[in-house]
Amino acid sequence: MDVERFLWFAFASLMLNLTPGADMLYVATRSTGLGRKAGIVSALGIMGGCMVHIFAAVIGLSALIMSSVYAFTIIKWLGAAYLVWLGLKSIFGNNSVFTAQQAVTDTRYSRLFWQGVITNVLNPKVALFFLAFLPQFVDPLKGSPAVQILLLGTWFNLSGTLVNIIVALVFGRMGSWLSRSPWFTRWQGRLTGLVLVSLGLKIALGSRK
Repeated sequence: MDVERFLWFAFASLMLNLTPGADMLYVATRSTGLGRKAGIVSALGIMGGCMVHIFAAVIGLSALIMSSVYAFTIIKWLGAAYLVWLGLKSIFGNNSVFTAQQAVTDTRYSRLFWQGVITNVLNPKVALFFLAFLPQFVDPLKGSPAVQILLLGTWFNLSGTLVNIIVALVFGRMGSWLSRSPWFTRWQGRLTGLVLVSLGLKIALGSRK
């Protein structure tokens, strides 16, 4: 790939990753409720989920999913149901004695990581995005398209992960400050749950176009 084409891709990737979306909102929610480390782990989980979509795009699985109404619908509803389940669990959970430090101590980071992976993998809009965006910068005359898609997707993923980690640091600090507020300790779990439920409904009600 020539330098100019790659620079255009890098710039477009950065602009897209800076645009608030479901992944950024998910990381911000986790960081505010559970602290900076939990937000960073969630961001890394989303990174892992993106790599699944990238590999799927390389081998053509994403194209198969997008061409099948039934496969797309199944994946969409699984992702939506998972987010709604997380949200309801947060809404109806015991949040009366919540503090940011207690939540981080009691929450397994491995669980947060895999929640981030599953949330991203079960969002078919991510697969659709990679299918629509990455091929625009692939030049078959410059080498294997599969290798180019893999490299471009990995760069995009790393850029997005860096942005999400910054979001985790910023909102994690806010969460530590807000956790000292009695009002926040009472309502943060419910607000977090509403955000997660909203994300799930957004995926469920989204169209294929």
